[in-house]
Formats: sequence, structure tokens, C-alpha cells
Amino acid sequence: MKKIFPWIIIFFCFLGIEEVKAKELNQEEIYQQRMNLYKKTEALTSIPWYYLAAVDQFERSIRDVRDDLPDPPAIIGYYLPPEQWAGPLNPNPQDTNPITIELFSGVGKDGNGDGKIEQTNEEDLLYTLAHFLRSYGVDDQSFRLALWDYYKRDQTVRSIMTNAKIYRTFGKVDLREKAFPLPKGYNYTYKNTWGDRRGWGGRRIHEGTDIFAGYGTPVRAIAYGVVELKGWNKYGGWRVGIRDVNNTYHYYAHLNGFSKDLKIGDVVKPGDVIGSVGSSGYGPPGTSGKFPPHLHFGMYKDNGIREWSFDPFPHLKIWERY
Repeated sequence: MKKIFPWIIIFFCFLGIEEVKAKELNQEEIYQQRMNLYKKTEALTSIPWYYLAAVDQFERSIRDVRDDLPDPPAIIGYYLPPEQWAGPLNPNPQDTNPITIELFSGVGKDGNGDGKIEQTNEEDLLYTLAHFLRSYGVDDQSFRLALWDYYKRDQTVRSIMTNAKIYRTFGKVDLREKAFPLPKGYNYTYKNTWGDRRGWGGRRIHEGTDIFAGYGTPVRAIAYGVVELKGWNKYGGWRVGIRDVNNTYHYYAHLNGFSKDLKIGDVVKPGDVIGSVGSSGYGPPGTSGKFPPHLHFGMYKDNGIREWSFDPFPHLKIWERY
């Protein structure tokens, strides 16, 4: 027993060290590991890394807000249900044998050549995703078709295409930088107005935070994203909608005007000026001056099934300190 006891201690110490190593990964290291995996899978399959990153990030974003999906691990967020991975009729949903997984029409693939197909293995997960995408092709149109066949939802396809466009433009996956909607040096004031009642045009709640400032104060993109909407709305006046890689839609309304040449499909980064503060809205195109000038800033989250508004005030307080 005395001989066995030290080995038991060593065994549990080893487990503890491995757990500490996993916990010690900082955010920069996590992003680096993701990029390394994307690039490695690209080299194996010829699927551009930004396609893999786009799907992986979308899956991570919906797993963060859905109760019917498991929480995403630190590195790779792409997820397939066990019955799809191992095969719908496979009596062992945790099967790792390539022969039986193929026999039962499972989609899981061996990405690292170790002779096992493991749903918890990041290389196997990305290789399985790449194998599916490669059956369609490696250009944007083929990628879009593959996404539609897989998700069967237009907004999901648009969101993932947005991710791909952003990653391809900036060539990196660490896109955490944020900016407050108004630049430093301008006078402004705001409080938490999300959920307040609004009466113009019928009873409704206020789906955003109003930031009061002078006419013409620059309005900036708060995150890396793609312009999804631009134009007039009788409630919001001149407004812009931008979606980021976290599948969050940022809504800027009551603008005085847009930045020169800003158009739908443009890729923006934090701090890019997209328009200016105004008081447009509450009527047909061109209506202005029915309320003091301010920016209405709203945030909407999409979970792959539906989209809803949430309170941007806590986020604004954080970004204001940057």
C-alpha cells in the first residue's frame, strides 16, 4: 500500500497540473490556438480559414445564448448532435470507431489521423466541417449554398457570410476591440431608457438607449461589423444597422445624415464614423425636429431561431471608459 500511495498522489497532481494549464490559457492564447487550427484545416482541405472561422464563431455565439445547446468549449464552438456525429441508428452515440460511424451514416471524420473520430477533438470537428463545405466548393457562392442547405434560414446564412467577410478583411480572429458611439471631446448625456414606453405610432417599448448630443456630433461604429441596413424608417428616421461577429445587430437611429460613401455591405471597424447625430424620424422621409437631437442606439441578439432586443446601457458604460 505504501508503494501505491505515492503514485496515487502523482496521478492526481498530474490531473491538477493539466487542469491548471487549461485554466491558465489567456484570451490571446485562445485566439491563437483557434487560428492555428483554422489554418491547419485549411492546409489539409483547401477550405479558406475564414469560412471555418465564420461557421465556428456563429455556432459559438448561439451556444452562448441557447439553453437547448451545450455551452461552447474554450477553443472550438462548432457543434453537431451525437446522433448526427455517430449516426442516427448507431447504438453508441459516443462511438469513435471510423468503421462503425461510417456504417451508421455518421458525419464525423478523423481530422488528425489518430484512427479515432472524437466529437471533443478540435481537429476532428473542424475537419468534419471542412469535409462538408468542400463537397460544395471553395468560393463564396458555393459556401452560401452549403450554409443554406445546412441551416435552412436566411438570417443565419447572412450572419455567417458577415463573419466570413469580416475575418477575410482583417485577417485575424481577435476582434474584441470596441468603441463608444460618440468620440471623446464631445458633450453628451444619457441614462438607461431601455424598456420605457413610447406612444408615437402606437404603444411600444423603447428598444435602446438615447444618447443626447448636439447636431452633427459624429456617430461611430462600436465594433467590427458589416453594414446590413441603411435608409429611412418612420420611427427611427435616417438609420444604420451593423452586425458584428458575435451575431449582435447594432442599430443607430435619428441620424442627421450618413458618412460619405457608406453603403450596405461595407465592412467597418471600431471608431469608424458612420453618420452624425440628428433628430430625424416620426414621419415621412425628411421629417426632423420633433424631439431634441440624440442618437438612439439599440442592440439585438440572434440565436439562430429568432432575434430580440436587449439593454445596451451596461455595455455603453463599459465602452465609455475605453
